[in-house]
Amino acid sequence: MKLAIISHTEHYKDENGRIVGWGPTISEINHLAKHFEVIYHLAFFYNELPKKSSLPYTSDNIIFVSLPVSGGKTIYEKLGILRNMPVLLSKVNYFLKKVDVYQFRTPVGFGVYLIPFLTLFTNKQGWFKYAGNWNQKKPPIGYALQRLFLKWQKRKVTINGEWPEQLTHCYTFENPCLTNEEREFGKTLIANKDYSPPYSFCFVGRLEDEKGVRRIIDAVKKTVDHSFIKCIHLIGDGEKKNEYLKDIKENDLPIYIHGFLKRDQVFEIYKKSHFLLLPSTASEGFPKVIAEGMNYGCIPIVSAVSSIGQYVNEDNGFIVEPTNYEKLAQIFEDLKGIKEEELKSKADFSYHVAKNFTFEHYIKRIKEDILINY
Repeated sequence: MKLAIISHTEHYKDENGRIVGWGPTISEINHLAKHFEVIYHLAFFYNELPKKSSLPYTSDNIIFVSLPVSGGKTIYEKLGILRNMPVLLSKVNYFLKKVDVYQFRTPVGFGVYLIPFLTLFTNKQGWFKYAGNWNQKKPPIGYALQRLFLKWQKRKVTINGEWPEQLTHCYTFENPCLTNEEREFGKTLIANKDYSPPYSFCFVGRLEDEKGVRRIIDAVKKTVDHSFIKCIHLIGDGEKKNEYLKDIKENDLPIYIHGFLKRDQVFEIYKKSHFLLLPSTASEGFPKVIAEGMNYGCIPIVSAVSSIGQYVNEDNGFIVEPTNYEKLAQIFEDLKGIKEEELKSKADFSYHVAKNFTFEHYIKRIKEDILINY
C-alpha cells in the first residue's frame, strides 16, 4: 500500500545535505514506513538552518515532496495561503494519483481549502488527523472552519480525547511518541527514582506566554523559599526568550533555558526531572511531551485544556486550575508538605497512563480502525 501524508511539517537541509524535519512528526513517519510500500510526505521546506529538534528520515521508502510555504502572522503571510493554492493543489492532486490512501494532518492554514477539495473532488481513500483542541469553545476562524468541514464530511478523523456527541467517523487517538523499549526503560527508572527534595522540573515547548512560561517564572518569583527547587529546565525557543532570560537573571531564579534540544537530550532531562510543567492556555490537543515525561517519572503539573484533563488528575498529577501563576505557586508550596510515597504513587500511575502512547499501539490502531476496509 502506498501512502501520501500532507502536512505543514517544517523541513530543512542539514550540514550534510540531508532532508530533516520536525522531530515528533518525522519519528512517527519513520515508524509507519515499514508498513507501507512507499510514503510521500508533502510538506513545507525552509531554506535555513534546521532546529536542533529536527530529525532525518530513516527509511529509503519515504520521499519528501516540497510544498510552497504559506501562512504566518502578518496579513501578507496569510494571503500567501491563497497565492500558493494553485501550486499546492496541483502537487497534491498529482501525488494522490500515485498512492492508495492519504493522511491530511490538520489544522493548518491551507486546510480551509484543501479539506473541501479532498471532500468534493477526489474519491481517493484517506483520513484526517486533527491535532488541535477538538472541543475548543472559541477557536481561530481557520481552525473553526476546518473542524466544521471535518464534521460534515464522512472520511475518518482521528482526534485528541473523547467528547460528548462525538460523531461516529471521529476516532479518539493517542499521539505516538514512545517505543516499547523506552517503556521498559522508564519502568526501571521510576522504580529507582528518588522523589525527595530538592526537585527538578522541566518544561518542553514553545517559549511563549500562552504555553505557560510566564506563569512558571511568575510563580517561582512568588515562591519565597526556593530551597525545594534544584532546577527548572525550559526546553524550547520563542520570540520572548530574551525577555524571559532577563527576568530570570534579575530575580536570580533557579531556572535554566536550554533552547531547542535533540530528542535524546530532552529525554535525558526527563530522566533526571521529577515534574513536568505545562500550565498552558494554548490550543492544545494532547501534547506528546506530557506522555514522554510521564514515561520517565515526571509527574505532570498541567492545565486541563482540551483533552489533558482526561489523562491527568489528582491521582497522577496536579491540575493548574484556574490556570494562573497564583495557582501554580500554591502547588509549588504544597509540594513542600507532600511525602515521597505519595509522589511515587503519582509517578507510577502516570507511567501506567502513558502505555497507549507508543508507536506500536498507534500503528495497531491505524491498521484496525483506519485502514481496515482499504
